[in-house]
Amino acid sequence: MSIVAQLGTATAALVDEWSLRVDLAAVFRIAVHLDWHEAVANHFSVSISPDGRRFLMNPKWVHFSNIKASDLLVIDADDETTLQRADAPDLTAWCLHGAIHRQAPRARCILHLHPPYATAMAALADPEIKPIDQNTARFYNRVAYDFGYEGMASSFEEGARICNVLGNKNIMMMGNHGVLVLGESIAETYDSLYYLERACKTLVLAYSTGRPLKILNPDAAENTAMGWEGFAEASQAHFREMKRILDRTEPSYAE
Repeated sequence: MSIVAQLGTATAALVDEWSLRVDLAAVFRIAVHLDWHEAVANHFSVSISPDGRRFLMNPKWVHFSNIKASDLLVIDADDETTLQRADAPDLTAWCLHGAIHRQAPRARCILHLHPPYATAMAALADPEIKPIDQNTARFYNRVAYDFGYEGMASSFEEGARICNVLGNKNIMMMGNHGVLVLGESIAETYDSLYYLERACKTLVLAYSTGRPLKILNPDAAENTAMGWEGFAEASQAHFREMKRILDRTEPSYAE
């Protein structure tokens, strides 16, 4: 490869990393707008290397509303000295996100948090997202359920356990904990999380009536879920529109 070609590749990589920084910072601000944030807890990450093992993640104990693109840490899932850095990430974030980026290269973006309705559902003895409408049916047979919570994910073993429970699914209801959503792009992952929280809100409201749920039959539920899979472009448009709102109201996210 010529020097010019090498410089071109390096420049493209830098541009791509910056665009990922801007997009991930946008998700933090959007999470505040939607009341998904929780003090200075929870973490989002996105891979910046082809193998998925180098990734961007929010710094330790910074409120989502203050996070900017330039604040995001570059983490190497194989770097055993990560927690010795002066800007070391939160222990639970490292153990969870590091393990998943290390074991599941398909997880280009990982969003983990405790949004109100999804967390309420995760606290039920039966947290299954039952298909009772179009939004809930989006997740039919497409969610992993973890019932092994024993405390904060403060060990590499716990991160690996969660990754193994996740299997080939991209969404996890983390029993007594919260939710985990991963995807091939930031836009896709954000859109999945948005609809997951909406689906859980619908279920919580339906349960609150005390009346029986009218659950879709398996064929209708699967047909609806498959229908959602054909709307990939809508997830890009959804995220693009949310960024337009941020550009008007709090453009500092892109700094």
